[in-house]
Amino acid sequence: MRIGPPAARVGRQVPLAGAGPARPALAGRLRARGLSDPLLAWLFIGPTILLLLAINIFPLLWTIWLSFTNYRANRPNETVEWVGLRNYQRILTSEDIWHTLQVTAHFVCWSIFFQVVIGLGLALLINRQFKGSGFWTTLILLPMMLSPAVVGTFWTYLFQPQAGIFNYIVNFFIGAGDFTMIGDVRLAPWAIVLVDTWMWAPYVMLICLAGLRSIPDYIYEAAEVDRAGPVRTFFSITLPMVLPFLMLAVLFRAIENFKMFDLVVELTSGGPGSTTEVASINLKREAFEKWRTGFSSAFAIILFVTVFGAANIYVKLLNRVKAR
Repeated sequence: MRIGPPAARVGRQVPLAGAGPARPALAGRLRARGLSDPLLAWLFIGPTILLLLAINIFPLLWTIWLSFTNYRANRPNETVEWVGLRNYQRILTSEDIWHTLQVTAHFVCWSIFFQVVIGLGLALLINRQFKGSGFWTTLILLPMMLSPAVVGTFWTYLFQPQAGIFNYIVNFFIGAGDFTMIGDVRLAPWAIVLVDTWMWAPYVMLICLAGLRSIPDYIYEAAEVDRAGPVRTFFSITLPMVLPFLMLAVLFRAIENFKMFDLVVELTSGGPGSTTEVASINLKREAFEKWRTGFSSAFAIILFVTVFGAANIYVKLLNRVKAR
């Protein structure tokens, strides 16, 4: 009996047991049609790039164009006039805009300060691995898992002058009488800082905890051999090695706080008066209440350039700290 030629002699490749296909079926068919690898790559990533251009780049370019016009969205049939840099000049010379930026800076700086202090303190406490630390870690992380609108509504009831628990606590300690933090001109900005710190200090804690867990134990053992105290160990080992993580948390929180909108709307809606009117609320009122679309577009571009430029400078500083 004559045995036929092996599969290799007739041009067929015998697949190994358990081995998958040598190449994806679709890519194989496309290569069979004479398409090169770079062209295949563009065919696969091209639709994604077009989608990103349509979603991100085109609205940005459209906003830049609108910022140089007097366009109003509620009057689309009117003739659009090119006003040049007039919108930018009006924004940079407006006292209301500068007041809004001052309120935003107050909120961003103080909320980040308290979040860093409380978050780092909680991270140092949780890192001790005491009994029940996992339960307490989960409990601490609950506020950051909630929606800002839900948190704002929840704290609005806590700040109520008659039925709010916060008012009972204040009366118990200082006897201030019936008052509401979100209705007081001096206390309303601090109410927003308090709520935002309660919600996002766990986020800073989580990032700092990751930094603490990345520090090798032998460094602390060497510090004990050198008889370094807790304070010296913290400032010489813990803080320098956690600093890049801490700076990263500050960057994320600064960007988010700069564009904070829903939490402030639920708590104060920018009031009383304009004491808590942050930049995002002012931008919304200019665009969708006063319908000054060109003016609000210029304001949005100024905010974008400010955040983008400050973030780039901060990232360079962060890279220098990491390189040490």
